[in-house]
Amino acid sequence: MDGDTSLHIDCFDYQLPLEYIAQEPLEPRDSAKMLIYDKMSGKIAHRHIRDIVQYINKDDVLVINDSRVIHAKLSGVKTTGGHVEILLLRQMDELIWYGLCKGAKLRVGTELSIVGGDVGCSVVGIIGNGVYELRFWFDIVEQLEIIGDIPLPPYIKKELMDYSRYQTVYAVDRGSVAAPTAGLHFTDELLNDIRKKGVDIVPVTLHVGLDTFRPVKVDRIEKHEMHSEWCDLDEYSVDIINKGVSKGGKIIAVGTTTVRVLETAATAGCKGRLEPYRGFTDLFIYPGYKYRVVNSLLTNFHLPRSTLLMMISAYFGEQGIDTLMKLYQEAKNYGYRFYSFGDAMFIL
Repeated sequence: MDGDTSLHIDCFDYQLPLEYIAQEPLEPRDSAKMLIYDKMSGKIAHRHIRDIVQYINKDDVLVINDSRVIHAKLSGVKTTGGHVEILLLRQMDELIWYGLCKGAKLRVGTELSIVGGDVGCSVVGIIGNGVYELRFWFDIVEQLEIIGDIPLPPYIKKELMDYSRYQTVYAVDRGSVAAPTAGLHFTDELLNDIRKKGVDIVPVTLHVGLDTFRPVKVDRIEKHEMHSEWCDLDEYSVDIINKGVSKGGKIIAVGTTTVRVLETAATAGCKGRLEPYRGFTDLFIYPGYKYRVVNSLLTNFHLPRSTLLMMISAYFGEQGIDTLMKLYQEAKNYGYRFYSFGDAMFIL
């Protein structure tokens, strides 16, 4: 594939003026714009999220990520008085977390007191790239909503007054440090309307990590070392999805995190059928990858040079990046809002 120029990182770059970056969510959630693209006909339509009911049918399956964003942003103080910003990335066991730390210099043995509670930790390992292994005094999961804040992406400059707007209405399983943003558009009422059409809605879990949003820094994207994230697809969801496939229904992934779970499970499965999967995934989907399960996708508009952009490009086949860039330009022409609190695209 060395001669394939479509795999160069520059192909996945585009310019986006700052005014296109959504700084706050719309109210209600389902009032966001939705660009409809039909792969078979190549036709484009402009609707709103609430109109998605018109594009789904009985025997379709809507797959959602039920991961819940944790209050992962902490403020720590060294015994010497130096301040440290901590972003928890992954819980390794009851007491051990990996955390991205900025501020005062840290070394193994450094002790930190966490601002806002009777909590502390010590540095027990240095992972690299600003990530440290931290051992807390006790299991802090239940304390996080008291001592921590929700970490918003750095491109959101406006203060979020209601942090529930950075959670999906169906968020249950705590573990993400960023929201599965395509799911932010759904309301309970819209989900009920979808069910009334005979569409099954099934959950998967993928805990979103910080690396999801980091740009790829190699020239040849296939050389990028993909991060790993924990995911879970249970037997109940698998059975419903496989029934939908057998009936010819659309398997609609809500967001790239859901895509990653389903395609990981399909890759790990046998006999060409989706099977339950529980564990870490480092699946990197980029042009050349053949989707096994997902045949329709609701997704937000993603950052340039990101693995998410590459995943969506792969969905369009040989002309993937060209097609995607045309759709992104269409979205800009129609004043769509980009990134986490932005509008969406529904690919049929």
